[in-house]
Amino acid sequence: MDYTHEIEEMCIVAKGPRNGPAPIPQEGKWIQAKEVTDIFGLTHGVGWCAPQQGACKLTLNVKAGIIEEALVETIGCTGMTHSAAMASEILPGKTILEAMNTDLVCDAINVAMRELFLQIIYGRTQTAFSENGLPVGAGLEDLGKGLRSVTATMYGTSKKGARYLEMTEGYVTELALDADNEVIGYSYVNLGIMMENITKNGMDANEALKKASGSYGRFADAVKTINPRQE
Repeated sequence: MDYTHEIEEMCIVAKGPRNGPAPIPQEGKWIQAKEVTDIFGLTHGVGWCAPQQGACKLTLNVKAGIIEEALVETIGCTGMTHSAAMASEILPGKTILEAMNTDLVCDAINVAMRELFLQIIYGRTQTAFSENGLPVGAGLEDLGKGLRSVTATMYGTSKKGARYLEMTEGYVTELALDADNEVIGYSYVNLGIMMENITKNGMDANEALKKASGSYGRFADAVKTINPRQE
């Protein structure tokens, strides 16, 4: 350690109280985090790229400072999906400090990592008061059956009105309209369940489509139905 001449000439003044960092809540315990290995928690966060063309929802499960699980979900530009693929390989096994200082390929993923880093090191995680936190693998539970991200895709114009394209139930196939041409329901295909029945269970594609289809709202009361992508 190098010191300037002015510091070398100064006398020593003893330090008084040696108060440590404030304890933070982590997986049902209050911990004075002094090292990266003191950090635990599972949490989610959202990041966005500079031109705001896309966003990333990032889920991390940290045990003893190490990212043991990462779920990377993106929406926006097509290149983000490839960035997410790389980030899913990069993140697990790194400490959160390493991950914070690693190029995660996409600005939106980097910003999400920054936001999660702040949450985790301050103890503001979803598992802050849960004893032992959540096991590795818990991040997949948000995806539900078929392991697909929950997305909403809606479109509307002042001239032609709203079009529901993707709901939490799945891919919207028809919109149900009443006598006033207002939406009262929709039919859908849950693509996750459909593909699981085809690829995992060997089901015929038409049968799988039928089993994964359903409707919501007063679909049966429709005066007419429309294809939201064509009509």
